Amino acid sequence: MQRSTHKIDYARDTENIALFAKALGHPTRIKILKYLLDQSCCYTGDLVEELPLAQSTISQHLKELKNAGLIQGEINPPRIKYCINLENWEKARVLFDAFLGQQVHGGGSCDLDDD
Repeated sequence: MQRSTHKIDYARDTENIALFAKALGHPTRIKILKYLLDQSCCYTGDLVEELPLAQSTISQHLKELKNAGLIQGEINPPRIKYCINLENWEKARVLFDAFLGQQVHGGGSCDLDDD
């Protein structure tokens, strides 16, 4: 039986999952993403009105989401308009679906009392 010459870049997929997961690892970032999904786009000031946090805190969360590629910003001085990065959003969805859709072997339980 011949092996496929098509190589999957497992390292890149693993790094991308970790990058997206880290960005999703804070409740405020989840709220920001949910807001953007509902609004299609917003300015930092919109989020300051929506969330009970300082503008600097929200800006830091936006920076993390942008660094992970889940959102993108368009500078429109003196404001920045943010929206979901659709290409990376789909990439994250596919990666998480594949990762979390894997079958757990052995039934997924371990008997910790068997020491």
